[in-house]
Amino acid sequence: MPAFVTLSGRSVRLEPLSLAALDDLVAASSEDRSTYSFTRVPTGRDEMASYIGAALAEQAEGRTLPFAIRWLHTDRVVGSTRLMNLEYWQGPLPWPPGTRGVVGEVPSVADIGYTWLGASAQGTGVNRESKFLMLSHAFETWQVHRVTLKADVRNHRSRAAIEALGAHLDGVRRADSRGADDTVRDTAYYSILSSEWPAVRERMHARLGLAQAA
Repeated sequence: MPAFVTLSGRSVRLEPLSLAALDDLVAASSEDRSTYSFTRVPTGRDEMASYIGAALAEQAEGRTLPFAIRWLHTDRVVGSTRLMNLEYWQGPLPWPPGTRGVVGEVPSVADIGYTWLGASAQGTGVNRESKFLMLSHAFETWQVHRVTLKADVRNHRSRAAIEALGAHLDGVRRADSRGADDTVRDTAYYSILSSEWPAVRERMHARLGLAQAA
């Protein structure tokens, strides 16, 4: 199971999600919620506490690594995100097919999801740097083969942000899940492969204004 980790950048610090972030997350989610049409964001203290508890339960099973997003400009937690749907390809194949295999120390593939920000942190570069920190950890520390990102096919804002990373559109899965607006959601699936990460990293460095890595 992946260890707890803090990922630090220039303006963002991703901290292990815990109930210590509850009040800040409630405050962030209580700002203008008009951009949450296609994103499930808890509202109120009880929903947020349940949200955190569920994420920590999945972490204990080795299925997710959830973060609170701290914006260093304000020194406040302004949202949440996670590395999730962690799969472990090490060891013998499980039987019967479809059952969970032995959970290793690091995953072989991962998704980035459950990302949301309070309205005051949107459009500030916080999301972009958060994605950079998680992608760097996944590809350079875990050495995963693939990172997947998904969005409601109607969520043009999220899809544009994913495409700006340089992710590849794998396709649209129709009737994929229940949407945040209680409709049947079609989901756009994107991926970045380990072989593509150096080019994506260079592109993100340029967008973030970072010096090139050695």
